[in-house]
Amino acid sequence: MRIISYNVNGIRSAINKGFTDWLATDPADIICLQETKAMKDNVDYKKIEALGYETYWFSAQKKGYSGVAIFTRIKPDHVAYGHAIEQSDFEGRVIRADFGDVTLVNAYYPSGTSGDERQTYKYQWLNEFFDYLQELRKTRKNLVVVGDYNIAHKEIDIHDPKGNKNSSGFLPEERAWMDSFLQADWIDTYRELNPTTTGGYSWWSQRFPTVRAQNKGWRIDYICITKELKAKLKDAKIYPDVKHSDHCPIYAELIN
Repeated sequence: MRIISYNVNGIRSAINKGFTDWLATDPADIICLQETKAMKDNVDYKKIEALGYETYWFSAQKKGYSGVAIFTRIKPDHVAYGHAIEQSDFEGRVIRADFGDVTLVNAYYPSGTSGDERQTYKYQWLNEFFDYLQELRKTRKNLVVVGDYNIAHKEIDIHDPKGNKNSSGFLPEERAWMDSFLQADWIDTYRELNPTTTGGYSWWSQRFPTVRAQNKGWRIDYICITKELKAKLKDAKIYPDVKHSDHCPIYAELIN
């Protein structure tokens, strides 16, 4: 099972930048997108499905905002849209697909960069989502949680930790949530296989045009798995040279 997670920052914009051509190179069996910013019917999805992917979309009620999707060449046994938490589902933040005994949850975590109100909601969402996952684990042990977490966990995950110590996405409370999440028997696949690698970033600010070329980024996108899947983890990578967005795709491979 080859999995990619990718915040495309607008699927229609990404398509205009060659996203569909990239899909044709067969980068993974399952492609999980965040921040699609579109309804399925407003996207030329038939070209994507012609490449062998079934597409499942969970869009925000607000047009041009948020949204998640799963494109998969492995037929899921079950797809769940949302996670029964009203505001999160209104914003199109979570979609789940079951593949045999493996459950994949694709999530777009809130950002707190627009102000205190959204930062407060971000903490609320993190706690609600953690509780949802813990409940899901009671019946689905083999879990994969992918997405834009909007948190750089450690200093190794951000180019300027000192300068960003007061920035949303690297606040002590957010990093502490990541600590508690991983301590609850979750595994950060990239860091598991690349424990000391520096410069492995997945997002670069668009406010400063040169930062991507200079690799002054943040690692805020993750593919995490429950401990039950640890023995099946074969590979984990970041693809900074794929450029349809201010993020880049991240990759993990699980074997049977």
